Amino acid sequence: MNSVLSRLRLINNHIQSPTSLIRAFSTSMSEDKKNILNWVDPKDPKGEFKRQQSVFRSFISKDPGAEFPAEKDRYHLYVSYACPWAHRTLIARQLKDLQDIIPFTSVHWHMGAKGWRFATAEEKIPGENTTPDPVHPDFTHLQDIYYQNNPDYPGRFTVPTLYDKKAQRIVNNESSEIIRMFYYAFDDLLDDKHKNLDLFPQNLRKEIEEQNEWVYNDINNGVYKSGFATSQEAYEKAVHTLFGSLARIESHLAASKTPYLHSAPHVTEADIRLFTTIVRFDPVYVQHFKCNIADIRSGFPALHKWVRHLYWDIPAFGETTQFEHIKKHYTKSHGQINQFAITPVGPLPDILEKGEEVPAVKAVLK
Repeated sequence: MNSVLSRLRLINNHIQSPTSLIRAFSTSMSEDKKNILNWVDPKDPKGEFKRQQSVFRSFISKDPGAEFPAEKDRYHLYVSYACPWAHRTLIARQLKDLQDIIPFTSVHWHMGAKGWRFATAEEKIPGENTTPDPVHPDFTHLQDIYYQNNPDYPGRFTVPTLYDKKAQRIVNNESSEIIRMFYYAFDDLLDDKHKNLDLFPQNLRKEIEEQNEWVYNDINNGVYKSGFATSQEAYEKAVHTLFGSLARIESHLAASKTPYLHSAPHVTEADIRLFTTIVRFDPVYVQHFKCNIADIRSGFPALHKWVRHLYWDIPAFGETTQFEHIKKHYTKSHGQINQFAITPVGPLPDILEKGEEVPAVKAVLK
């Protein structure tokens, strides 16, 4: 174990400090930039990936007279199993036992020129509710819902999308806000066990918010900034920042007295937000996004133990993770990265069993 930690410290010594902030795409994009498959503006000399900000930011509330009241089966959640941002909402939905209150549909794993599409009735795609859109049987793509809401919508057609079936409007497409609605808005409809599960406890909010800031910038979005970079400088800046922050998380978990990121008796928002990146790291980000300074299973023992505990021991994490969607989406949708759309076979398995280690780590631990 000491040898593994020493190697991690050596890696960390060569990693730069995080310096970049995320800026939103301008709405006055050039024609080239409007191509949703251009993840970096072709005219940007720095070659840096900049994530678009979410547009729909309304809230469901249990307050009397709310514009979007908390009602059973009024809302529909659109997700992609491949997308880490959408995956957050599936985890929070299941942890809070909202399955009978908010139904969902997953899009097909492939993203083409028109964005996410719905699976057809003839396709047999793995994953619960990977079907045609049950709310709009004539819609073939997620973009149809966005254009129904606003015929002049100028942005990307993103998941998750929380939709009000009664008002026929998109409520929100920002994952960090959707999961917080799920924490509390529907509590009056839940049993005591799930009502009392607080994923954003008051005594930990400041600590969680501070961690969210750099985990989002450096890790959640850092893998994309590394993978979509179109210059060596932009890539190296992002990947070094990413691994510096992974080392920071590793140290935090190694010193933790609980199996979670924070000292709650159960998972919190911090665990949800980090998990969806880490569970994709070895199967996709190491090779596809060139995040290969180290992998999780051999380079970060505490982080590896943490992600496996969530995946294997807490159904909301493991049951909402669909590796076929994850691996095929990235490798077959990003033609600018993977021209021939070949999906690598490994790593095998996608995630190791609890207690299992790769041979090199086993040798160190003996």
